[in-house]
Amino acid sequence: MTLYLDSSALLKRYFDEPDSASVERFLLSDTEWVTGRHTAIEVRRNIARTLEGEHAAVALEQFGGDWDAMAVVELDETTCDLAASIAETTGVRTLDALHLGAAQRAGAGILPFVTFDLRQARAARSFGWTVLGG
Repeated sequence: MTLYLDSSALLKRYFDEPDSASVERFLLSDTEWVTGRHTAIEVRRNIARTLEGEHAAVALEQFGGDWDAMAVVELDETTCDLAASIAETTGVRTLDALHLGAAQRAGAGILPFVTFDLRQARAARSFGWTVLGG
């Protein structure tokens, strides 16, 4: 099994937040992860915005190692077209639609979708996907 990780789930790995322990359990249960290309932007931005100094450096280094090990779905025309259709039918925000489109390309419905974004989780469930987290 492979897990699709959205940014809300992945960030819990680098910050001590509610549900951080749940994310670690999910990630330890399956070490094959996939995400969309835009996740790098979302995660790095949030680390830079929230953490300072050594804490930021450690989190960015950990994320870099995780990123190198992940399969990445490119935001090509097909993925963006899927995201646009998903946004039109569910009303999710742009970045959430990109995650859902990337997950669809990666095999959503077969692989679990890990998110702590409630609107995104609701949209994924509306497609019959298995959602872990939110």
